[in-house]
Amino acid sequence: MSDRYDPRERESTAVQAANAGADVAADSFRTQLEVERKDGKTDVVTQADRDAQATVVDVIRDSYPDEPIVGEEDDELKAVPEAGPAWIVDPIDGTSNYVDGVPTFGTAVAAVVDGEPVAGAFVCPALSDRYRIGPDGVGRNDDPLSVSDCHDPEAATVCPTFWWDYDQREQYAAATRELVTRFGDIRRYGCAQLELGLVAAGALEGAVTDLRTNPWDTVVGVAQIREAGGVVTDLEGERWRHDSTGLVASNGELHEEVLEAARAIDSRS
Repeated sequence: MSDRYDPRERESTAVQAANAGADVAADSFRTQLEVERKDGKTDVVTQADRDAQATVVDVIRDSYPDEPIVGEEDDELKAVPEAGPAWIVDPIDGTSNYVDGVPTFGTAVAAVVDGEPVAGAFVCPALSDRYRIGPDGVGRNDDPLSVSDCHDPEAATVCPTFWWDYDQREQYAAATRELVTRFGDIRRYGCAQLELGLVAAGALEGAVTDLRTNPWDTVVGVAQIREAGGVVTDLEGERWRHDSTGLVASNGELHEEVLEAARAIDSRS
């Protein structure tokens, strides 16, 4: 990789941008928010989302003024370029939690080159947790992360991640049935980047959806899991990419079991 794509410099920018965006979000957390709805009753956005994204974009532009930015809000790109460098931004992942005063939300920033992540950061201000990924590995609050070594499905905790909308409730129900009948327990936090970060940290053994996910909800977390020793694939068991259908993340020890559960969602729905 050329110096122009130096992952260490990109990690520094990602961390700075994610911290700045999270500070904006934190300033308005648990205040009176004006909430707008986008595509559904649970798909919400606030001015804080827009302000946080503008702040993140400004930080990135200071160092990389000409590089494309993929972002959830406003007029940023919605697809990751296949070639060259780009940035992926989610100003507030878990906006529904944010609106309800639930502390599981955060700001995610990923740097990618040719569609593959080279650095990133995810900051949860209300939890005081700061995740980062770069050439020196993956960490949370300066502590290195590693996936769990659990190999017993009945002792494992798996998350049905992402969101099944109201016209996909049978899939949501099927995902829940598959996971609760195969594994020890389930968790759902309503913030995909946090859920993936918890797999990387060993707090969850897996996270699964049969849907195609958004890159701003996933790329940083997927990179963290892989660097922490885990595995992330699509529903076919192939290496997950930002444009894959389905996301199956695990500690590696239980990947076949988690993958089987993911594949069974459609057949049960």
